[in-house]
Amino acid sequence: MTERLPKLLLTGASGFVGKELLAKLMDQEKYEIHVLERYVTGRYSNLSRDVQTHFADVRDPSTLRNEIKLLQPDVVVHFAAISPVSYSYDHPNEVIETNFLGTVNLAEICRQNVTNLRHFIYAGTTEEYGVTPYRPANEETLCVPNSPYSVAKHAGTDYLRYMFLAYDFPATIVRCTNSYGRKDDNHFFIEKIISQMVTGRKQILLGDDQTVRDFMYVSDHVDAYLSVLEHREESIGEILNFTSDRPMKLNDVIKLIAKLANYEGEIIHGRIPRRPLDIENHLLDASKSKKLLGWIAKISLEQGLAWTISYWREKLMAGNPARNIPEPKNEMPVVQK
Repeated sequence: MTERLPKLLLTGASGFVGKELLAKLMDQEKYEIHVLERYVTGRYSNLSRDVQTHFADVRDPSTLRNEIKLLQPDVVVHFAAISPVSYSYDHPNEVIETNFLGTVNLAEICRQNVTNLRHFIYAGTTEEYGVTPYRPANEETLCVPNSPYSVAKHAGTDYLRYMFLAYDFPATIVRCTNSYGRKDDNHFFIEKIISQMVTGRKQILLGDDQTVRDFMYVSDHVDAYLSVLEHREESIGEILNFTSDRPMKLNDVIKLIAKLANYEGEIIHGRIPRRPLDIENHLLDASKSKKLLGWIAKISLEQGLAWTISYWREKLMAGNPARNIPEPKNEMPVVQK
């Protein structure tokens, strides 16, 4: 008799990282994969017969409970969230309801209705550290959230920590730094700059370009979650930072993109208003994930940017969707020190 594969429920599978993780999980064939998404006409995470889609909004506990009770997942990876930080300033109630209360709904329904839940992995964010004066920030650093988005995500972390302490709820909080390599959305910083440069825009307007950020390519982001899944016992009850370990000023990142994209236009600084309480320094300490899981980012910023530039140049200039442009293969992975 063949032993059944553990059931893995992935929320937010139609999002940036969720979609990439879903593809990797399907390749591994280690789980019976299910995805949970809010029904939107014409949008589906996948059309594969190997993955069953369940429709429920995390803000609707009644429908969500019905789906979870029927499915009985062994593992939950929770990505479902509203992710643009800028959007959260104008829509705080919606973001808090989705990102925090949606997480509470899902976790409590799992605790009360799933008999054999082995692991609940929550997509936190290094934005939770906000404007903390303690940098580089590690998992024990005081968080000072600086936006409705980071407040909501940090509240989700606090609730799951409470559930772990009170009920031994098998939660892991994953905090990945800023990721890039999007294929469908060019409204985030890296993809937005690249899109303007490869289409030959004569002027690019910038805001504060002296802030320090850490950018991680999406495949490393996905590998972080795969590593947590593979090290369940080491991960449960932990908050884990994942970072490229190469912080840079935004101005230096922009210069690197311009060099790789052969951009010859004008870059105008200080023309976009600052966000309230913007993070000046995003220095992070990811030594805990390296020690517990043996994890390290493999893709250099130069390599990841080159792939992303190639993708968006093809997509925007060739006039076709270009959704499956293969990434160049390396004989040796580029490891950042």
